[in-house]
Amino acid sequence: MNEIQIKNKRASFDYEWMDTYNAGIVLTGTEIKSIRLGKASLVDTFCFFTQGELWVKNMHIATYFYGSYNNHAARRDRKLLLNKKELRKLERAIKESGLTIVPVRMYITPSGLAKVVIALVRGKKEYDKRQSLREKDDKREMDKMFKRG
Repeated sequence: MNEIQIKNKRASFDYEWMDTYNAGIVLTGTEIKSIRLGKASLVDTFCFFTQGELWVKNMHIATYFYGSYNNHAARRDRKLLLNKKELRKLERAIKESGLTIVPVRMYITPSGLAKVVIALVRGKKEYDKRQSLREKDDKREMDKMFKRG
């Protein structure tokens, strides 16, 4: 079985990560089938709290090709599963310090469950983004130098 890894590539560029958590996600039957085919996207997704529960908004999971009348909506809100201690810690961090929660990566466990890695993040300023690009370019140049020599 091939490894399914769906990543939010802009998250590390736009945000400074403080902490990460592995969360389960509540899905319907056709949603998990689409994820196993790699038909999902974490672009422009974010998490929010409603009545003490953590939800992910704007996650795109393509409709399942073989699904019939009971196919799912592609961009519905989906509940994330964490323990109470983690939920309280995240909710406190969001309210107090102006941080946000962003899904970073989605994967399938060997037992077949879908998991989402979420990160507690702070938005980067423009100069931080330029610094990140510069570091990335420097690393690429160093790799080229070592490969030649």
